[in-house]
Order: sequence, then structure tokens, then C-alpha cells
Amino acid sequence: MGLEERPAVLVGTESYRARRPDVVGPEEPQKPFPILLSGAVQRGFGRGGKDLGCPTANLPDESITPMSSVTEPGVYYGYAQVSREKDGQLVLSEEEGKVLPMVMSLGWNPFYKNERLSAEIHIMHEFTNDFYGHHMKVMILGYIRPELDYVSREALIEDIETDKRVALKSLARPGYERYQSDPFFQDDVAQPRL
Repeated sequence: MGLEERPAVLVGTESYRARRPDVVGPEEPQKPFPILLSGAVQRGFGRGGKDLGCPTANLPDESITPMSSVTEPGVYYGYAQVSREKDGQLVLSEEEGKVLPMVMSLGWNPFYKNERLSAEIHIMHEFTNDFYGHHMKVMILGYIRPELDYVSREALIEDIETDKRVALKSLARPGYERYQSDPFFQDDVAQPRL
């Protein structure tokens, strides 16, 4: 799938939401996972935190090519780490610089009628400061569900909250927990790899 191709999507319905599993994926990541992304956090559409109660960090378009070339639009889970430093100064706390669970939407966000593919990463932690311009590393370990369209903002929010719970439960397995200490997160400058 190329970055320019917008696929048809299903509509998320109550019956779909009612039968979603609590845990997804095998007991440990399978190919093409893990997928590694990195880049400077940039401003997105400004709706994640304000409109949906789920602040997201966005990577530059070129950072998502390693993922968009081997996966389909949808919601994924894994770990992320934001550099504590920006412009040579410590900005984020030690806690905020840890490897943390994340959930990520890769897609066109049909509810908002996006014109381009984007990767919106929600790190499951309450940050005290924003981190635009900070370097972020992302390790995608599994797939939660396909990208869906929604009949209401409330239905979208309900699925986002379910996605977060599914990600946390899926990451709580030993085959996934071990990736929190992967060397990818220890390197000062890590390049994306498959």
C-alpha cells in the first residue's frame, strides 16, 4: 500500500465494539513486528487532546514509510520513548523519558476526512510538558484492529479507550514486556529498521 492510496473503510458499530477481544496478537511479536520508527515530534491536527481526550505525538511523514510499506492502516500497540532533552536542555522528567506503552493510529482518519496518511501516537502517560521537537523512538509490536469510520465522536472515543485497554493488556505478556529494555531504546541515535 502506498502513501497516496486511501482504502475503503468499515464503519465502527456497537455490535463490532461489543465483540472486541481484551488481548490481541500471539504470545510474542511475529513478523513484520517489531517495526521501529523514530523522528522529531511535530505538530499534528490539534484534535487528539482537545477533541478526543487522547493527546497524540506525530512523527514526520518520512518516518512512517518503514511501517506503511509493510502494514495496512489500523491501530497498533507497542512502546515509545521521548528524549528528555531539547536543544541541549533537560525539559522532561526522568519518568517522562522512560520507555512507555503506546497505542498508534496509522491511517487516513476517515471520521476527520484526512487528506494524507498519518501516524498518531498516544503514549500512555500524563506528561507535564509538551514535547514538540523532541526526538521520539517508537517500537510497534502488534496490531489491534483495522481503521474504521464512525457515526459519532462518542463512538470514536469509546473505541480509542478500548484500544488503550487492549494495548496495555496485550503488552502485559512476557513476550512483549521484554521489549521495554530493547537496545533500540538505549542508543543515543537509533535509525529505523525492520
